[in-house]
Amino acid sequence: MRRLTTITLGIAAASLLFSCSNDSIIDRDSNETIIASAGKANLKTSLVPIELNSWMANLQDNISLSKISIPGTHDSGARVDAPVVSGTAKTQNLSIAEQLNAGVRFLDIRCRHIDNAFTIHHGAIYQNLNFDDVLNACYAFLQSHPSETIIMSVKEEYDASNTTRSFEQTFDSYVQKNPSKWDLGASISKLGEVRGKIKLLRRFSAGTTKGINASPWADNTTFDINNSSAQLKVQDYYKVTNNDDKWNGISNLLNEAKNDTTGKLFINFTSGYKPGIFGIPSIPTVSNNINPKLKTFFQTNTQGSYGVMPIDFVNAELSELIVKTNF
Repeated sequence: MRRLTTITLGIAAASLLFSCSNDSIIDRDSNETIIASAGKANLKTSLVPIELNSWMANLQDNISLSKISIPGTHDSGARVDAPVVSGTAKTQNLSIAEQLNAGVRFLDIRCRHIDNAFTIHHGAIYQNLNFDDVLNACYAFLQSHPSETIIMSVKEEYDASNTTRSFEQTFDSYVQKNPSKWDLGASISKLGEVRGKIKLLRRFSAGTTKGINASPWADNTTFDINNSSAQLKVQDYYKVTNNDDKWNGISNLLNEAKNDTTGKLFINFTSGYKPGIFGIPSIPTVSNNINPKLKTFFQTNTQGSYGVMPIDFVNAELSELIVKTNF
C-alpha cells in the first residue's frame, strides 16, 4: 500500500511539474507552429479528426482544388447493368448520396438529352436516374455540409431524342433553378470560393464561358488540356487490354501530380474495361485488379497532393485512404 501511495504521489508531482513548465512550452511551440504553418505551400491543417462527410472542413480556404487529393467516381450514376450480359454497364454500388457521404467529391455525370431534359445513361443503358435526382442529392448534401464542394463533370451520353434546343440550353435550364449552388467560373478555384457549391467541369461544347472547359477531351489516352484559364492533365485509358499497363498509367500520373508545382488539375481515371469475347466489355475485370493496387499505394503513400481520382466501385475504405493524404 505504501508503494502504491509513493507511485501515486510521484505521478502527481510529475504532473504538477509539467503543468508549471507547460505554459512556456506552449507559448514557444505556438509561435513555432505559426511560423511553420505560414511557410506551408499546401495550406492544409492536421491533427483534426476526419469525418468523410465533411473532410474539406479541415482544409484552409485558400488551397487550390488542384492541390487536394480528391476521391471521385467514374460514371457516378451507373448502378444498373445491361439486361443480358453482366459487368458491361454498372460501375458503382453506392448511390450519389452514399458516395458523397463516403468522401467522394468528384462526380462524373453522363446525361442523355431526351425531351429537352437529361436522363442518366451509361451508353445505351438508362440508369433509372434523372439529372434532377443527381442534383437534388448534391444540393441536399451541400446544404447539410456547407464546408464541402463537389466537382461535377457533365458529359453528353448516347443519342439525343425529341429535342428542340441544344444540350447547353437544357443544362442552363437546370442551373437556373438553383444558380446559387453552382460555380461556373472557367478557372481552377480555391476551395473557399466554392464551398457549398458545385464546380462545373464541362465536357460538352458551349457558346459562352461555362465552367472549366474540358470539351477537347482525347480518347482512350493520357493528354493535356491547356486553356487560358485552366490547365489539366487527364489519364483516361479506359479500353484496358493489360491491367499492368493501366496501373502504370495511373501510378505515373499520381507521382506527377504529387510533384507538380504549376497548379495543373490532374484527373486520373482508375476505371476501365477489358474487352472480352466479341469485344464485350468487362468492367470488374479491371476494377477488381486496380482497386487493391490503389489501396496498397495509399497505405504506403500517406501524404501528398495526388489530384482527382474517378474510381469504379468506390467504397468508404478506399476513399478514406485518399482523403487522409491531405492531412
